[in-house]
Amino acid sequence: MQLSKPRVVIVGAGFGGLSAAKALKNTDVDVVVIDKNNHHLFQPLLYQVATAALSPGDIAQPIRTVLRGNKNTQVILEEVISIDKENSVLKLSNGKLEFDYLILAPGNRHSYFGNDDWEKYAPGLKDLNDAIIMREKILRSFERAERNYKNKEEYKLNTSFVIVGGGPTGVELAGAIAEIARKTILKDYPLINAKDISIKLIDGADRLLVQYDKSLSKYTKTALEKMGVEVILNSVVQSVDENIVITNNGEFESSNIIWAAGNRASPLLDTLDTELDRSGRVLVNPDMSIEGYDNIFVIGDASFLVDANGKTVPGIAPAAIQQARYVADLIASRKSLEPRKPFKYLDKGSMATIGRAKAVAQVSKLKFKGFIAWMMWGLVHIMFLIDFRNRLKVMTEWLWYYVTFKPGASLIFHNKTTEKEKVS
Repeated sequence: MQLSKPRVVIVGAGFGGLSAAKALKNTDVDVVVIDKNNHHLFQPLLYQVATAALSPGDIAQPIRTVLRGNKNTQVILEEVISIDKENSVLKLSNGKLEFDYLILAPGNRHSYFGNDDWEKYAPGLKDLNDAIIMREKILRSFERAERNYKNKEEYKLNTSFVIVGGGPTGVELAGAIAEIARKTILKDYPLINAKDISIKLIDGADRLLVQYDKSLSKYTKTALEKMGVEVILNSVVQSVDENIVITNNGEFESSNIIWAAGNRASPLLDTLDTELDRSGRVLVNPDMSIEGYDNIFVIGDASFLVDANGKTVPGIAPAAIQQARYVADLIASRKSLEPRKPFKYLDKGSMATIGRAKAVAQVSKLKFKGFIAWMMWGLVHIMFLIDFRNRLKVMTEWLWYYVTFKPGASLIFHNKTTEKEKVS
């Protein structure tokens, strides 16, 4: 392929993809960013849209706006169907695109561990459409409970919530639902008794947040229980059907079943015809390239790597950003004929929020919990938001909610929430 400048194609406009594009801003390459959505989504706060604390626009920003200053960058709104690595060509939903370098950052999707039929009964949370539908489903449940408060069976179904998965997403959802159910939403539903709200958080492990220190897991469980969440551990889901979850420890009925238990990498990676792990992630080389092709890189939660420090790199935003900058430097300096210095991940810590003034954080050997961890969590997430306007809006919404306990986005737009509708 003959081009005046090397063409670098980036698939995915998440943290990794955008960071790579920004790092290549002033380099002697042409950059093409491809995504099937026209916006960058701040996924760590997606659950707050689902629980009516934030509006969709607070955590999303048009890709073209984010990359407006990149004069060497083109943005294409398309879906990549397959990858021809032999000929350096991408097959798109509408046409083809050649590349000299390829950076794959397509993210991941829900994993139901081979039981994809569960998804229609237990939706997960990966994009804005998921969040909006989940928010409206929660709000409609309160509407149905209020309307049918004399029908015990219907009332109980609609005042019950079952969340599967005790990782950060499950914990954050459980805490947020507990707060809106008991302290905010019910002020508008006088026929619903707060004591009737049932929130169950189910996980197959023996503790929540297994990647954190045990003391933080214990604090998280205690904090959630004080908020009225029933934590059910050592419970493996065996079946999910309409309004019911069946585990090895019993059956749980609810019209609000939420899945936060597993992830699987994008199916696009299957077309690479390279080695994948059981979660569908590409087993990359120490320089983030795929076996046999030093011009194709996979970053973020689409990749699996044990780095030069012997650490498994986690599929989180800070890691994706570091990998993106590392790969961008390799491409900009054309480091292909010389041995490449392997990628090393700098672990800046992990954190999860539980509720108002409650969170946990782990930075190296330091552990934080409660209000201090919550403040750390808030500051870090504000800093990671792409746009200053979004930061200001989110801070305003959080301050309003902290003072008033009133959610800022409890609106229902669609006529149906049982079908996944497209959000324009």
